[in-house]
Amino acid sequence: MRLGVLDIGSNTVHLLLVDAHPGARPVPFASHKRPLSLVAFLDGDGNINEAGQQELIGFIREAWAFAGQHSAEDMLAFCTSAIREAANGDAVLARVQAETNVALQELTGPQEAAMTLVAVRRWYGWGAGTILDLDIGGGSFEMAIGHDEQPDVAASVPLGAGRLTRDWLPSDPPSAGSVKDLRHYIRETLAPAVQEFDGAGFPDLVAGTSKTFRSLARITGAAPSAAGPYIRRELRREDLSLWTQRLSAMPASDRANLPGVSLVRAPQLLAGALVAEAAMEMFNINSMVICPWALREGLILKRFDHLLYDSDAPVRPVGTALVQKALEPAPAVERLDSAIP
Repeated sequence: MRLGVLDIGSNTVHLLLVDAHPGARPVPFASHKRPLSLVAFLDGDGNINEAGQQELIGFIREAWAFAGQHSAEDMLAFCTSAIREAANGDAVLARVQAETNVALQELTGPQEAAMTLVAVRRWYGWGAGTILDLDIGGGSFEMAIGHDEQPDVAASVPLGAGRLTRDWLPSDPPSAGSVKDLRHYIRETLAPAVQEFDGAGFPDLVAGTSKTFRSLARITGAAPSAAGPYIRRELRREDLSLWTQRLSAMPASDRANLPGVSLVRAPQLLAGALVAEAAMEMFNINSMVICPWALREGLILKRFDHLLYDSDAPVRPVGTALVQKALEPAPAVERLDSAIP
């Protein structure tokens, strides 16, 4: 079947269509996305302003039409920290549903961490032993460790690369003082979360997920995305520390010329590198692998698990006529809670 996953993130809004069935790996079929930093639309009180809400609603309508045009049979729709932490997040979700009939499921930080660990576990298998996964988003940083598929510990802190860039690195290139202050803030914020992992044991495998970790691995020498998902990619702390120093002296325009770094994400790469460096130091990690699967894939896999064990879980075509008529949410939107621990 063809499943759509609508991901309202902090940096981009993204619809991914995949073909899969219970017990199979999801194969990407088509994608529709655009840069949309909702945090850039926050007013002084932390509310997503009218312009930001209009951008969001417009994309959701586009995404739903795209899904219908490509014969999607089911849909998951979720949002993360950008809406979760906005002062008017609940009102935005209500407006989205009223104007598009799409019910976005708001994920908590620990839920994000848990579902990402599901994806990493499925990718590397049980033979990987205990896994620690780190994921740097635009608004938050998730961590999870587990020797099974569900985490023994999962945590989330407001250390997203976009958020930190906006709040701490206003100049381009940043001043030495602002970088020093941000380093201190990251470690101060991260320390209590890292302490939650005391007693969880040392991981057999450490994985980094998210575009930030992929970009950092690429600039430190990992294979390009064109080499395919099955090439082992690593990020070493020694290399990361060297590149963090280099990035701190670069304007965003120079970072955008680095391999694997997009123009959109170049401004926040330094903040992401500082978070990654601090986390590797505080967890005493010398190197990590880069996992090609993350939150979206975790939700997809759990959704198909749900179908496998629930023969009464129907799917409904998302045809063009349906889109034109009412933009009705697919049943999976309503059942997303059942796929999240």
